[in-house]
Parts: sequence; C-alpha cells; structure tokens
Amino acid sequence: MLLTLLLAITSIDSVVWKGPPRSVTPSLAVGANGGLIVTWLEPLSPEGRYALRFSVRQGNTWSAPGTIRESDRFFVNWADFGSLAETRDGMWVAHWPEKTAALPYAYHVMVSTSRNRGRTWTSPRRVHDDSSATEHGFVALNAGPVGVDLLWLDGRNTAGESGEMTVRTRTLGADGSLSREIELDSRTCECCQAALARTPEGLVAAWRDRSAGEVRDIAVARQENGRWTEPRVVSPDSWEHRACPVNGPALVADGRRVDLVWFTGAGGQNRVWLARSADGARSFGQRIRIDEGKTLGRVDAEPLGNGDLLVAWLEGKSDQEAEWRVRTVSADGRVGPSRSAATVTRARLAGFPRLARVGSDVFLAYTAPGPDGGVRVLRLGAGR
Repeated sequence: MLLTLLLAITSIDSVVWKGPPRSVTPSLAVGANGGLIVTWLEPLSPEGRYALRFSVRQGNTWSAPGTIRESDRFFVNWADFGSLAETRDGMWVAHWPEKTAALPYAYHVMVSTSRNRGRTWTSPRRVHDDSSATEHGFVALNAGPVGVDLLWLDGRNTAGESGEMTVRTRTLGADGSLSREIELDSRTCECCQAALARTPEGLVAAWRDRSAGEVRDIAVARQENGRWTEPRVVSPDSWEHRACPVNGPALVADGRRVDLVWFTGAGGQNRVWLARSADGARSFGQRIRIDEGKTLGRVDAEPLGNGDLLVAWLEGKSDQEAEWRVRTVSADGRVGPSRSAATVTRARLAGFPRLARVGSDVFLAYTAPGPDGGVRVLRLGAGR
C-alpha cells in the first residue's frame, strides 16, 4: 500500500529532471500511456521572448525537449501559467496566457492541440468568446473520455478596473470544437487559481469566492445529470480580505472520493486545510489541518489510491527561505508526518508545486532559486 511506503520515508529521492537555467512555472501531466509530461517556460532572450516546452518520461528516460510555442507575447507570471493534458484517445491539449494589449493584466487564454505527441501543433486559438483587453486566466484542465474540459477566471466584466471577475467553463471537443460557455459564479477572487476534477457523476469545480463583504472562502460546484449546481462555500473560514491572496485551492478526485485543499488567513492565522468527500462532493466531512504553523499556502494534492492522499504546500523556514513540504493523509483521516521536499525562496519566484503519480512513483515539480536555478522534478517514495 503506497501510504505505508510514503509514511516510512526518511528522505526525499533526488532530483530526477532538471530544466534549463532560469526556466520557470512547471506543470505535470500523466499521459494516456502512463508517461509523465513536464511543461515549463524557458527564456530565449533578454527582450522577453520565451518558449513553452515539454519533456516526456517513459520508464526512467526523458525525451529531448519539444516546443509547443515560441513567442514574445507570453504573460509570464509566477501564479498564472500554462499546462498540458492528454485525452484517452491521445490528443494533447496545451494552454497558456498570452498578452493582448500594453496593459498590466490584459491577456487571453490560448490553446493548441497535437495529434502526434507534440511534434506539430495547431494554430493557437482563444479559449473564451470574449476578446476584450482584460484578464482571462488561472486555467484548470481536465481530460475526459473525449476532449478536455476547461475552467478559468474571466474578466470581461472588469473593463476599466471595475466590475466583477467571473469563473466560467466549457469543453474543447476531440474535433476542436468549443461548447457553449457556462458561467458558474458572477463574483470571484481576481487571481486565485481555479481547480477541476472528475467523478463518475461528472465534473467538480472549486475556486475562491468573493462576497460583497470581501469574504474570500472556497466555493464548489458540481455537475448533476449534466447540469451545474449552484456554487456553495465548503467549510467556511469567513476570511475577510481586501485584496486577492493569490492562493487558489487544489481539488482532486479518485472515483467518488473528492479531496479539497486550500489556504486561509482567517483570524490572522495562516492555515492549510483539507476537506474530504466520499459522495462526489455532495457533502464534505470535518476539515483536517495540514500545515505546520508557518504556511504560505500554495497547495497541491494527489490521490494515492485506496482513499489515501498526498498534499504539498509551502511552509516558512526563515525570513528569506521556505520549504516545499509533503505529508500523507490516510483514507480514515490519519495524518502522516510532514517531510521537507526542497528549500526555496519565500518570494514569488518559488511559484506553485505540481504533483503527479505514475504507478507507485509520485513526482513533485517546482522552481529552484539561485543563478543556476530553474525547474526541478523530484520523485517521492519510489521503491520504498
């Protein structure tokens, strides 16, 4: 049982992949054939040209880097970045934020697909119907039986820095068609990542809601008989915060079990919480504390099978440094010991962790600091 193996580790396995110097914003995906895919942004020039690249791990071998797109229009941001998903029939779907105007937060979500494992890509297209010079981003991808579902924050109502951020969803079909957009929430936090998971009954979405009184707690909506339910706040923190904390939730599903992990600063105390559902997110149990008391949030989670879960988050270490920490939670709610996976900066450069599981191996991607820093991928618990 993988939980037992992970609870028993006394060290974290060494780095199994290093990105080029100054590479940033990694993301991980598991392909239809079981390979691990890492994506990242790589600087090409001092003038701001970047490449969105990928590499695939099969067995213990990594492929030579491939390129999804090169551009001087990438919106390069520590919290809002691209990712990739592969459908069951082998279609790769990559997305990224791309600048559209000379304004600080005017960018669109662009998407491209490949049918030959990244050798060639379709011309980029905009995910959302709206073309206004406002913010669109913080995308979650979830590959389904056919096509990929997308969830994103949409700022079409915020032109002129007024109005409300919304959260919307739609499906990119296997033939490249886009379904009708659906608005799930008309007032959300402006720059916290959204999350998307899939159960046998349908999709579940999570994001940071924003009330009229500036309470910013985590809301969830789910599909029921093909239709989205009204959003509801899960385990309210009543966190009144006058600015976006840039700290979205993680949401994962394993069958009908759904796990929601999030950060809050309610009451002046930073915390990372976990809430678990055994009925496809219809209801959640009592929340479980994950952090060690000095958390900065920035969470991710990965199911380990049999109801067990691995959680990653950023924990403060000193005035300048922090640690990516991981711990397991068993199906019956037992919390395992916290382990340090890597030391990084407390600054934005550290970004967000990304977890993925391939068989009995769990991988953690992050951005290492320093002049020789860049994207790193660690293996956790392999062979234990």
